[in-house]
Amino acid sequence: MDQTVEGKVYINGTFQKCCIGISNGKISTIKRILKADEHFDFGNKLVLPAGIDIHVHFRDPGYPKKEDFSSGTMAAAFGGVSCVFDMPNTNPQTTSIQTLTDKISSANKKSFVDFGVYAGLTDNNIKNLVDLSKKCNGFKIFLGSSTNSLNFSLVNLKKALKLIEESHKPVLFHAEDEKCLSKHVGLEKDIESHLKHRPFICEEKAIRNILNYSKDSNCKIHICHLSSCEGLELLRGRNSNISCGVTPHHIFFDVNKTLSSTFLKVNPPIRSNFDKEMLFNGLKNGIVDILESDHAPHTFEEKEVDFNIAPSGVPGVETLYPLFLYLAKKDQIPFQRLISAFCEKPAHLLGISKGYIQVGCDADFAIIDLKNESKINSDNLHSKCDWSPFEGYSAVFPSCVFVRGERLIEDNEIQVSQGFGRFVGV
Repeated sequence: MDQTVEGKVYINGTFQKCCIGISNGKISTIKRILKADEHFDFGNKLVLPAGIDIHVHFRDPGYPKKEDFSSGTMAAAFGGVSCVFDMPNTNPQTTSIQTLTDKISSANKKSFVDFGVYAGLTDNNIKNLVDLSKKCNGFKIFLGSSTNSLNFSLVNLKKALKLIEESHKPVLFHAEDEKCLSKHVGLEKDIESHLKHRPFICEEKAIRNILNYSKDSNCKIHICHLSSCEGLELLRGRNSNISCGVTPHHIFFDVNKTLSSTFLKVNPPIRSNFDKEMLFNGLKNGIVDILESDHAPHTFEEKEVDFNIAPSGVPGVETLYPLFLYLAKKDQIPFQRLISAFCEKPAHLLGISKGYIQVGCDADFAIIDLKNESKINSDNLHSKCDWSPFEGYSAVFPSCVFVRGERLIEDNEIQVSQGFGRFVGV
């Protein structure tokens, strides 16, 4: 046994004062009293599983002014996240064995936390899907256009789902229907008109198509960044192999409070207060499975332009867990639901040995002092974009973060070097 960690540990839905034994980066035992040569006693602080963010855009390669794997994983680490999964709409797009290999190689040299990568599916690379599955952690399909997105036609969906099911990898969907979006194109001057041009019916139609095409499939399917109550209602009776996620920005913001802000221009768009409340209720009652940041940074200068030409996307990997830890402290969401949505369900979807404090899992922890409230200040964050839509919001940041038994963050300082993070494999 290499180390022991002691505190109020989250185990099987409850907090227990106990010790965690760690050997070779894995949890080896959990007992009331344990001692190793290296013993960390956190007293009455909470010992939670570190977060797993299944949806980040680290812009690497191609857009180093916005973000790269170094700055993005640094931000993740300070937010209590031990593992991230990067989307394929980079430049070049991650759609071939070569681009997957190059991204993994580059991230291995830069990353502070563990990571995985998705392969983007297009109409042109389905024929290579089996080979891609041997290299990636899962697939991403864009049913509608978004930032540097990849074209995919519904006519290929049934074939793709069959091949993905055989690969035993998950597939994640951007669920907005392209034909529907094309009917609503127009000049955008604010959040309200952006919403008008990406109406809920486009999300609803995309989800209907996913449900119809996957009726006979056991493929692991995840619908990303759910944004509408209509989409939520469609998913209430879904099969157990289909999950859905929601972002903090779709839970915290509504169109009536953000009319003029390019900084909250996202795809899918910020919707009504009713949608926001329904999504939060869906998260609290378990209809929504997963919390995901959809961390998609652009520089301040890129966002501070006329609305119609401003890019869509907001940062969020560093603030997700702290925002919801504050809500859990205030009894606005149960700790059990938060940890399920940001630790356990993501680990299950991606098939990794993280997200739980149990024997055999990676020793990935976020140490939380609930007294340690703060206001989010972009000057203290670590993304290259240097701004946050959650500026001034209350949060509880971790005081210490462990990844594979190693202290990653302590006393607001990084304790490891670039390249510490590992590719979580396939």
